[in-house]
Amino acid sequence: MLKVDFHTHTAEDRRDFVPFTARDLIDRAAEEGFDALAFAFHDQFFTRPALDAYAERKGILLLPGIEITLSRALGGGHIVVINPRFAPRPKGGYALADLRDLRSEDSLFIAAHPHFPGSHSLGPTLVPLLPWIDAIEFTTLHNSVVDFNRRAVRTARLFGKPLVGDSDCHRLALFGKTYTLVDAEKSLPSIVRAVRAGRCEVRTEPIPLTTIALLLAHAITVEKARRVIDNRW
Repeated sequence: MLKVDFHTHTAEDRRDFVPFTARDLIDRAAEEGFDALAFAFHDQFFTRPALDAYAERKGILLLPGIEITLSRALGGGHIVVINPRFAPRPKGGYALADLRDLRSEDSLFIAAHPHFPGSHSLGPTLVPLLPWIDAIEFTTLHNSVVDFNRRAVRTARLFGKPLVGDSDCHRLALFGKTYTLVDAEKSLPSIVRAVRAGRCEVRTEPIPLTTIALLLAHAITVEKARRVIDNRW
């Protein structure tokens, strides 16, 4: 079983504010015994051969990824796309035609944090978009009091979609709290096929309520900053 995180962010994400670099995260992933990792930056496809080589030396396979923002007509939510057939970010967000451009035989579409508070969760558009979705994300921000993953779990069970555990990492201390075990060989096509077939398991541990509150407040602040930046562009 491979230990995988399909959804992380680092300082190289131009639309986020993260205090650690891609190399920092690779180092941490190696310490935590991860086999594969994806940088899924906001509407930014990020890949560098030097990082691939660095991760390989650490025993980690880097999976190409992006976290796309859907158009307002599709609700404005986020989908993590692993191994996209790359298309530039459309003005106003991704429409259904753009999703077709992104999809390939070896790509994986993950509904990112679908029921978390905020404008970038799929929420009520999750079910209508399920024909495009290969897996539903179970993310780190949860404990016995607050758990925004419950509806995601119910939807996955109801519609027979696999659940994948991801950190959506913005703080290094939280990396490794939630991840996916994938029954696959250590290659991109094998991992994609295994998740699509449901050969994966979520591993997670709760985090303190105060930490959840701080991270949600940070997310709101970052989203306001993104809107200012986008309006300037």
